[in-house]
Amino acid sequence: MTRLTETQTLILSAGARRPGNIALPLPKGLAGAAAKMAIGKMIERGWLEEVEANLRRGEPLWRESGDDHGTTLVVTEAGLEAIGVEPVAPSVGASARKAKPGPAPMLVAHAAKPVAIRAGTKQAQIIAMLQRPEGATIAEMVAATSWQAHTVRGSISGALKRKLGLPITAEKVDGRGTVHKFNFAK
Repeated sequence: MTRLTETQTLILSAGARRPGNIALPLPKGLAGAAAKMAIGKMIERGWLEEVEANLRRGEPLWRESGDDHGTTLVVTEAGLEAIGVEPVAPSVGASARKAKPGPAPMLVAHAAKPVAIRAGTKQAQIIAMLQRPEGATIAEMVAATSWQAHTVRGSISGALKRKLGLPITAEKVDGRGTVHKFNFAK
């Protein structure tokens, strides 16, 4: 596993929680030359990718490229793997909307409080189970983690939904009961 700095971990883990894996806004206090250097190294390593920002959807800007266009930063699959998060879906549209190289960045970002998801933890096991196309039942997650059922339910509603903002849904499935899984249609 690659050794990351605390700043790199914060940027990647925050981006992994956001829709479209957008890495902006950057952590509070990271600006100017320090931000430019940190992001430059992460792009070189393939952890971040600069793509054209969709201003109609309100995507945050990393830099302006003129003519009312700009770019944003997206966490790549390699970036997700670097922090121990399995990619939920292929990076949809990231390579299709690749940005054109341009002038130096004009920073526009401040950040929310990022939380890293450590690989090998019980929370990471639950996230992996919820990422599967078939999802997981509470009983399956209890068996995998050795937690009590109420602890699994609390983890889903508290840590995963509220704290990390993950789009988790539950639906009744014949023969299986209530199945929980990620819903990226939102």
